[in-house]
Amino acid sequence: MDREISVNEEFLIRRAKSDPTHFRELYELYFEQIFRFINRRVGELEISKDITQQVFLKALIGLEKYVYREVPFSSYLYRIAANECNQFFRDSSKVRYVSMDSDIKASLITEIEPEYSTRETDLSELSKALGELSVKELLLVELRFFEKRGFKEIGFILNITENLAKVRTYRLLDKLRKVLEKSHEIEHDEGRHTRE
Repeated sequence: MDREISVNEEFLIRRAKSDPTHFRELYELYFEQIFRFINRRVGELEISKDITQQVFLKALIGLEKYVYREVPFSSYLYRIAANECNQFFRDSSKVRYVSMDSDIKASLITEIEPEYSTRETDLSELSKALGELSVKELLLVELRFFEKRGFKEIGFILNITENLAKVRTYRLLDKLRKVLEKSHEIEHDEGRHTRE
């Protein structure tokens, strides 16, 4: 994290702690990225807005206890947002939603298996593979590849060590790689049987 940004952020946090009306600056700074994160998971605009408001309300209420730990304040907000989304899915009969554009899919496939092209079948298989991940696994993928968070931040958000965040990410990539390799083998076998 850029030192100038962290100094400015620390200043904004101190100011908001002494006068909650200044929390608006933190709200305006991070609202869009937290809303986008929630909306990718929930997939419903109004519900996403409500959950985002709840996240910032909880952050404001808990601000007095917040301690700066050399990760951006947004990490604290992501942690609250992830918990609020999980609570929403527990309380409702809604199904977990995964939204990603083709650029995110392509970059994730390149990360998983750089030797393969990003054909439409790859993108489709990736969506299926992501759908089979647990809530915790999917959150890790989202934070790393959709939200572009570093391992230190991911560790903070998930309340695990930075090292464990790395290990879990690489295991997940390996798991996704195996699913995609299996789909390539099936596709290859089907193509061979068709020609015979």
